[in-house]
Amino acid sequence: MDATRERLFTPRFFLMCAFSFAVFFSAFQLFPTAPFRVRELGGSTFAAGLFLAFLTFASAVSAPFTGALADRVGLRRTLRVGAAALTALSAGYAVLPDYRLLLALTALTGLFWSSVLTASAAYMTGILPPGRRAEGIAYWGLASVLALAAGPTVGFWLYQFGWGVLCAAMVLLNLAVTGIAWRLPKERPQAEPGERARKGALIEWRVLVLSGTLLLYSYAYGAITSFAAMYAEASGSAPRGIYLTVVGLAIIATRPFLGRFADRIGHIRLLIPCLALISAGLLVLVVGGGSRASQVMSAMIFGTGYGTAYPVYAAYLLDRVSPARRGAAFGALIAAFDTGIGLGSLVTGWVIGVAGYRAGFGAAAALSALAIPYFFAVRRVLPDRDGSQA
Repeated sequence: MDATRERLFTPRFFLMCAFSFAVFFSAFQLFPTAPFRVRELGGSTFAAGLFLAFLTFASAVSAPFTGALADRVGLRRTLRVGAAALTALSAGYAVLPDYRLLLALTALTGLFWSSVLTASAAYMTGILPPGRRAEGIAYWGLASVLALAAGPTVGFWLYQFGWGVLCAAMVLLNLAVTGIAWRLPKERPQAEPGERARKGALIEWRVLVLSGTLLLYSYAYGAITSFAAMYAEASGSAPRGIYLTVVGLAIIATRPFLGRFADRIGHIRLLIPCLALISAGLLVLVVGGGSRASQVMSAMIFGTGYGTAYPVYAAYLLDRVSPARRGAAFGALIAAFDTGIGLGSLVTGWVIGVAGYRAGFGAAAALSALAIPYFFAVRRVLPDRDGSQA
């Protein structure tokens, strides 16, 4: 059978899509509004950037370990515990009266966030046909993209009724996530003959080194997630959430087709142009200022590149790691990814405070451009497996 004709859409596939949508819809209501809550509680712009930084750094530090733990205790069990914890933490945000306590709770959130991300990614890739992996990840990723497109707008709408209302909505969404996790069928064993004996290594260091590519371009994502709305507000553009909404729409319009294309022509051939588009999109934001037109154009270019880069990279990676080590591999990937997002939020907040928004986004554009030479410098650290494609 032609590998590109293997069945992709199954009941488990759609159940995982629903799981991811609810997780990210809750998260993308929180991420852009939390910096405003920090300022409301007396924090500075720098402190506002610490929210996403704390969450992603906590996720980055814990992801290699939660991923390896998920391989051992079971992906489904990890999803259930992580979803229940996120529900409780969402309720906790509503009652904290000090931004420093809110930031402390954010670090704990990052721990369970990493467990949900690593286990869900490993669970999903275990049910995808290998010959349609980039396409499958791209379609599955649309669940989080739809959440990205709608979450900020809904989050700001709820926020006008009060922070407690927003937190209540997140609690309900995470309760739905927990319910879906309990309905997931048990995953099939993923180990190949002899693989379980090699489960001793806790961290996939080779994946971690290669994923420096994601660290460099996810820095840009951390910058725009934390400060695109504030840039719009400072420039007098409306609505404040327009950048992330357009990014989501651009990803929806391009990711499924480009993911399928990558499976056919080779992952690297599409990954490199996508990385270039990420940097180009940020440059448009720097040159055009904070006007609504420049934000829309920048978000379209950035979204096209960013939206396809992850599924293509993940498919490239999964062709080169053991099925029994997918949780650990995604843990290393998410560690690099979240480190980049956290640095992007933290450092961009400092740069904006010192030199303004254009300097902050310009630095993000420069770092994302380095992802291309870095990838080619380290790609041989993770050699090809039989049947893998370039």
